[in-house]
Amino acid sequence: MNSTIDIVWLHDDLRVTDNPLLRLDDLPDHLVCLYVLDEAWLAPLFDDDDVSRIGPARLRFLWQCLMELRGELLQRGSDLLVRIGDPVEEVVALAGKLQARKVRVAEHVGVEEKQQIQAVRDRLSETTAVECHESGRLIDEQALPFDLSQLPESFSAFRRQVEKHCVTPPSLAAPVTLPAWPDAPRGFPPLNKVCPVSANWQPDARQGMDFAGGEAAGRARLHQYIWQQHGPATYKKTRNGLLGANFSTRFSPWLAHGCISPRQVRDEVKAWESQYGSNESSYWIGFELLWREYFLRAAQLEGEALFGRAQLPATNPDFDAWRNATTGVPFIDAAMLELSRTGWISNRVRQNVASFLVKDLGVDWRLGAAWFEHCLLDYDVASNWGNWRYIAGVGRDPRQDRYFNVLKQAGHYDPKGFYVAHWLPELENLPNGLARHQPWRVAAERFPAPRVAPEAWQRWLIDEAQLEATDE
Repeated sequence: MNSTIDIVWLHDDLRVTDNPLLRLDDLPDHLVCLYVLDEAWLAPLFDDDDVSRIGPARLRFLWQCLMELRGELLQRGSDLLVRIGDPVEEVVALAGKLQARKVRVAEHVGVEEKQQIQAVRDRLSETTAVECHESGRLIDEQALPFDLSQLPESFSAFRRQVEKHCVTPPSLAAPVTLPAWPDAPRGFPPLNKVCPVSANWQPDARQGMDFAGGEAAGRARLHQYIWQQHGPATYKKTRNGLLGANFSTRFSPWLAHGCISPRQVRDEVKAWESQYGSNESSYWIGFELLWREYFLRAAQLEGEALFGRAQLPATNPDFDAWRNATTGVPFIDAAMLELSRTGWISNRVRQNVASFLVKDLGVDWRLGAAWFEHCLLDYDVASNWGNWRYIAGVGRDPRQDRYFNVLKQAGHYDPKGFYVAHWLPELENLPNGLARHQPWRVAAERFPAPRVAPEAWQRWLIDEAQLEATDE
């Protein structure tokens, strides 16, 4: 009698805990866990330069996640096969060679990934089934209080319905053992063979937190923030911070790669609340998870529309100044330096740099979204492109008045200029406060005028001066 072999084709689900792909009710004799790095991610992002779609920070983090996952699988009697190439070709070839009974894969909201899953389904022999499972969601689609086609146009309407009608299921335990590896090739290429730049990349020492990829690191951060830092007691008050490790949960890189699931986060918050009591901050962590859920469902529904027009526009000098941190606006340049040198920036500055690019520089929002795709450790297709569309005022809940007055925001969230001076040390000798955010006004001989100076900034400065005069 021939033995049965199943393939688990992994994407953004690089964990053993709460992973429905590893919940095998119909156990095969053998199991192959496969991850394929899409060679298209290593291709140039823009036509006029050699920047790849996946940048060195994220690729390095991803490889750490994969190495950690391989260790977890080996402890359970399995292994992880990693290939680089066309995912469709790799999956179809492996399934044919092994005469696999099933290919188990998580449903994905990305257009490319959905097309690849469908292409595998179309090309596999009739003896190999493709099983798609929901993974990495707070709430399964069938449990939503509306049909997906009736997804509310605004997040607020979505949140109200979900909070009223839905209960988040608990996370699943990790399997103790898994079916053994078959008589088949194994392989895990070292990162320096895939991309030497990524293998040698190191984050800037000034970063607030050193992110390490993998399930163990993700769970350690979850425990540290919830139980040692007691983040649920203060999150809403601190979440707009700019410096340090603990003003934010910083769970996003591990959530994006599926090293931890949103249900695991929800479980930990609920456990903390049962011991210390619920409050506005503990609620707000779940609130942010619902934003993530909303973007996932919107991306699932919208398909190609998520990305705007089909082809990215050409880069231009304004965009280059923005991505290279040479706009002359310290709040923007500090954030863009932090992004390129660490792979992460806070949500507050993400909103500001996005608004500045689109509303003040007049650059197509899709260039910004693509640059974030290159840079971010926590890139996921739904949240990244959904947030950029939201700031640009297109797509769902469209509004053109989502404008961030960067100078006002800098004065409010970095009142003494500590953040900008942290990343731009040439500002340290300027007085604390707004002088560091508009150095061209106080030291024009050293700091040229910024690329743009919107009228909204001047109006705010006048209002501030009048307020100060009134106070005096």
